Amino acid sequence: MDAERLIATGRHALAESQVALDIVAEAWQAQVLAQAIGSRLALCGPMELRSEARGLSETVGGRGAVEHPALRTGGPRAAQLTGVGDTRAALTALAALLGEVGIALVGVACATDEEGLYWQCIEAIDAADEAGDRVRAMLRRLAAREAERERDRPPDPARGRAGPAPGPR
Repeated sequence: MDAERLIATGRHALAESQVALDIVAEAWQAQVLAQAIGSRLALCGPMELRSEARGLSETVGGRGAVEHPALRTGGPRAAQLTGVGDTRAALTALAALLGEVGIALVGVACATDEEGLYWQCIEAIDAADEAGDRVRAMLRRLAAREAERERDRPPDPARGRAGPAPGPR
């Protein structure tokens, strides 16, 4: 399944989560998906993103997210990842998901009296924040690459400026 579709599924599942443990499980689902997307981009994404993507593939708070008990019931949704079609769109959607995860986890952490759940939320917030930082860095690199290509493009005589960008993003 394409990254954008998996991200949309995760955003929907997070929005539908009603209890704290479901929210925590969706947070870890999002983290595993971020790692999977990072791995995919590190292997076959744009060259200027590969280092940051490798870092994204390694972001985990504490124990490995893939081993998290919340994922054992249905397994990681990220296992269905088949590719990242539009890199910019996927990273933009992933940044939104990670932001929503952070907000949901803050709500759970503030509402719980259970110390273990509180610290689990703090760990997951840190992981989502680190992953979000890496995703935003990749989006900045993509924007810089596009701006550089626009500057280097020869002027279009019909319009007196640079022509349309060649190829997919």
